[in-house]
Amino acid sequence: MIMLDRVCRFIEENNMLSSGDTVVCGLSGGADSVCLILVLNELSRRLQITVEAIHVNHSLRGAESDRDEEFCRCLCEKLDIPFSAERVDVNVFAREHSLSCEEAARKLRYELFSACSQGKKIATAHNANDNLETIILNLTRGSGLKGLTGIPPVRGNIIRPILEVSRSEIEEYLKSQNQEFVTDSTNLTEDYTRNKIRHRVIPLLEEINSSVIKTTVRSSETLRDENSFITDSVMEATKKCRSGNSFTGLEKYHKVIRRRCIAELLSENGFPYSNERLTKCDRILCSGGKLNIHGSYYFISDGKTAGITVIDHNRLNTEISKELIVGENGIFPDSILSCRIVNCDNLRKIKKVHKNLTFYYLDYDKISGRAILRNRRYGDKIQLCGRNFTSSVKKLINEKVPAEHRSTLHFIEDEKGTIFAEAIGIADRVKPAEGTVRLLEITIKRI
Repeated sequence: MIMLDRVCRFIEENNMLSSGDTVVCGLSGGADSVCLILVLNELSRRLQITVEAIHVNHSLRGAESDRDEEFCRCLCEKLDIPFSAERVDVNVFAREHSLSCEEAARKLRYELFSACSQGKKIATAHNANDNLETIILNLTRGSGLKGLTGIPPVRGNIIRPILEVSRSEIEEYLKSQNQEFVTDSTNLTEDYTRNKIRHRVIPLLEEINSSVIKTTVRSSETLRDENSFITDSVMEATKKCRSGNSFTGLEKYHKVIRRRCIAELLSENGFPYSNERLTKCDRILCSGGKLNIHGSYYFISDGKTAGITVIDHNRLNTEISKELIVGENGIFPDSILSCRIVNCDNLRKIKKVHKNLTFYYLDYDKISGRAILRNRRYGDKIQLCGRNFTSSVKKLINEKVPAEHRSTLHFIEDEKGTIFAEAIGIADRVKPAEGTVRLLEITIKRI
C-alpha cells in the first residue's frame, strides 16, 4: 500500500527506528493518531518493532474526554496493542503554573510521554498540515532559518513518522480502512492561534497554490538540510575559535556562521538575543567596540579577541536585578511584584481594570527574549503607550512620584529596553491590542 511504503521510507530516511525497538504511540483518538497507530501496527513485522499506545485524558471536555479514552482503549484491544491511559487536570495545572490551557496540556502530555518511554521511542502524529501551521506561526512571531524548518522529524527519542503526510491523505487512508476516529470539538473553534491559522490562513494559501502543503514538505526538507550544514559549520568554527566566553579569529568566517556562534555564546550565558542584538555584536566582533548586554555584562572586542566581559563601574547606587518569573518576585524588602499570564478574552474589560495603578497589563507575546526585573537606572528612558517619542524616566518620576517612593520603584526590561516603569506605565511596543492573545498581568503589593 502506498501509505505504508511512504511512511516506511520516511522512517528509514530519518533513522527513526531500529530492529527490536519499542515505540509508544501518543493516541488521542483523532484521525492523525489513529492513522499513526494503524500504520505502525501494519509495519511492525517489516520493521521488527513492538507497538504500544498511551492516551492522555486532559479532563477538559467532560464526557467527550471520557469518550475519547474509551474509543482508544477499544481500538487497541481490537489491534491487540498494549494500552495505557493517564488522566491529568489541565485546568488546575494551568492555574498553579500561570499557563494557558494549551501550554499546560502540552507540558503535561510530554512529561507523561517522557515518563512512560524510558528505553523506548515515542511516536507523535504530527503531519504535513501541522508542519505548515508551525512554520506560519514561527514566521509571524519572528524566526530565523531554524524556525522555518518546521517540526523536526526526530527530537531525542520522539519521532514523527507521518510528518510528510497531509491531513486529507490521512482521512482518505482511514476511509479506505473503514476506520472510525473521534473529533475534538475544540479543534472546530478559533479559540487558539493554531486553529485560526488552520481555518483561515491555510485555506487562503491553498487558493493561491492548491499544492501548498506538499510544497512546504519539500521546502522544509531542503531547509533542514541547509540548517544542518550551517550547524556543522558553526560547530567547526566554535571548536577552532572559541575559548571560554571569547572568540579569536571568528571574524574570518561568513556572517551567518559568526552570528550563530554569537547567539550560542549569549544563550549559554543566559542572555536573550534578537536580530538587532546579533547585528550589533557581529559589527563589534569585526570592527571593535563595546555593547552592554545586561547590567555589568558587555560584549567587547579589541579587534583581535571578542567576547563577554564583566565591567564593574563601582556605582554609588547598587543595581538590583533578577530574572522575572511568573509568580511572586521580590527585589525590595517591603514589596512584592506578582505576575500571571491570562488569556485576552475581553480586551475592553481588561482596559478598564488597567486604570487601577496597582495593576498593569502587557502583551505577553510582544516581550522580546528574557524579561528582567530591576530597580531604577541612571539614564532610563521609555516610550509610553500612545506616544511616538521617548521620554526620560527621571523627568516622569519627578512629576508623578513622591521623593520617598522613588528608590523602590520596579522596572522591567527585555532585550530591547524598558517595557514597564512602576507608577509611570508600559512601553507602547508591548501594549495590548485587538490581536493580543495572552496578557502578562503585573500586580504590585506593598507589605
